[in-house]
Amino acid sequence: MTRRKGRTVPLTTTGELVTRAAVHRSAVASFNVITLEHVEAVIAGAESANAPVVLQVSENAVRFRRGRLLPLARAAAAAAEHAAVPVALHLDHVRSDALLRQAPDAGFGSVMYDAARLPYADNLAATRAAVDWAHARGLWIEAELGEIGGKGGQGAPDAHAPGARTDPDRARAFVADSGVDALAVAVGTTHAMTTRTAALDHALLRRLAATLDVPLVLHGSSGLPDHELAAAVTGGITKVNVGTALNIAMTGAIREFLTAHPEAVDSRGYLTVGREAMARAVTGIIGALDTVPASS
Repeated sequence: MTRRKGRTVPLTTTGELVTRAAVHRSAVASFNVITLEHVEAVIAGAESANAPVVLQVSENAVRFRRGRLLPLARAAAAAAEHAAVPVALHLDHVRSDALLRQAPDAGFGSVMYDAARLPYADNLAATRAAVDWAHARGLWIEAELGEIGGKGGQGAPDAHAPGARTDPDRARAFVADSGVDALAVAVGTTHAMTTRTAALDHALLRRLAATLDVPLVLHGSSGLPDHELAAAVTGGITKVNVGTALNIAMTGAIREFLTAHPEAVDSRGYLTVGREAMARAVTGIIGALDTVPASS
């Protein structure tokens, strides 16, 4: 439950936020979190922007947390309960079926099931099975078609390689045959970019938006400058995923603090500036999107 202005309301779901954004032709910002400081920063930044937000926990983050999903999931849910804006919990880039099956009991209302590394037929079969399981338990489910790249240290894909970009006709068949609720599309971004120099294939994005009848999701959004983020939403993106931008903000602020205070040993000092830097980054990224205010 989330308490806002003295009232208690149900925890928001990603599906609700994305549906609302689609109606308003806007986008909801979704941020990957690794630590409690990430969680608190995302909520604080969203509150400053008066915008709803999605907290995403990836399979990589679970691996970092020694394979345990519940500690971070419960911390995120507890923080969301006290947020002044709608907050949803999303399990991101899930490849493990065992992890997928933990989602409902851990408080997640949505999952991104990632079988995009597989050949098309295998991706479709695995995703269809995941969708059937998820829908039977009330979960909203996102999948990916095309090669976004950048996960696990791999480089950006060759833009001209087969499968590097999402083909609209194949995407239409994939959505129809898999039953997914949303599709992450490869239109020029790459995961884990540390510079904001990426450029979208706007013509392809428009074709995908015109072809598909489910919300489109953009991964690897940390690499986009503000004007490209805004153009992505105008072009049809409804959910914008961000992760690396928070880590850049946090690491930079902590590095600067420790350089200025080499005697510091209390982690609260540098974690505070790191958290504040991430919150500012969240507010800035949300500001670049055409988001629906939380109070509307």
